[in-house]
Amino acid sequence: MANKLFAGVDEVGRGCLAGPVVSCVVILKKNIKKKLLKDSKMVSFKDRLYIADHIKKNSWFSIGVASVSEIDKYNIFNASLLSMERAIKKLKKKPDLYLIDGTHGPKKIKNFKTVIKGDQKIKCISAASIVAKVFRDLYMIKLGNKFPQYNWQKNFGYGTLQHLNALKKFGISNYHRKSYRPVHNILSK
Repeated sequence: MANKLFAGVDEVGRGCLAGPVVSCVVILKKNIKKKLLKDSKMVSFKDRLYIADHIKKNSWFSIGVASVSEIDKYNIFNASLLSMERAIKKLKKKPDLYLIDGTHGPKKIKNFKTVIKGDQKIKCISAASIVAKVFRDLYMIKLGNKFPQYNWQKNFGYGTLQHLNALKKFGISNYHRKSYRPVHNILSK
């Protein structure tokens, strides 16, 4: 096992009311500073930006995205797997084994192992978590500049009280997940 090449895979944005679900796959190079690698939820936004940059310079990585329309069409579970599959297919370097955070992996990928709370236990999954989160957060900040009423620059599309109140006041955008109950309920009125 010592000489095997592992890739970490994680996705972010499953619980959001708006925006895509994003997955990242990362193979760490030897010069990575492993002490920086933690679950993305345990790292401040500012630190994630720095760490994501370090990871990208010291690894092989790729990003996969599933759109809001794909989330609404296939459901979040299948859209998450689709974003993982896209990230894995785009990765130039191929590992011996993909270590995927959670309990499921894409059916078309054969050489994987799932790890519950993998983003807290395995450095390459932590790295994938950080890069995916930064990619998605920056996307939502950019989108938030076009739709300031939803405050995506701060809530990144999650269902905060302010976001829910904005939905009630301003209605939904094309970037909202219509299959999600709070958004669907507003559409149903």
